[in-house]
Amino acid sequence: MDIQQGLVRFVSRGNWVVLAVFCAASLWVEDPAFFRGVFLGGLIVTVNFHMLGRTLRKSLKPPHTAAVHSIIAKYYLRFIVSGIIIFILILGRFVAPLGLILGLSVVVVTLFCAAIVALMKILSSKEAA
Repeated sequence: MDIQQGLVRFVSRGNWVVLAVFCAASLWVEDPAFFRGVFLGGLIVTVNFHMLGRTLRKSLKPPHTAAVHSIIAKYYLRFIVSGIIIFILILGRFVAPLGLILGLSVVVVTLFCAAIVALMKILSSKEAA
């Protein structure tokens, strides 16, 4: 398995772990809207990340190569749907905005952790050589 596949697997699984950790930590805040914001924001961004990965895997395999326009259209469709969901959540005061921001940062935190892990692997392999 090369380093790119390892990173994709790490990020895909890490998103759920980071979401669970953020949700567990948000239980310490006594505002239920904060927990709902973390949970729903993390769920939105994690599901979006998985759907993006699925779209790219399906679109880039040789027998089913898709046009770039369809990939971009699906991306923007997911983006618009996510925006509408977030707008409804905030407008209806179902979630605390800070919790939602924290939940929406799940993928960013996971990507940062993946970059650190990859950098450590690269540095350790250079030291061994």
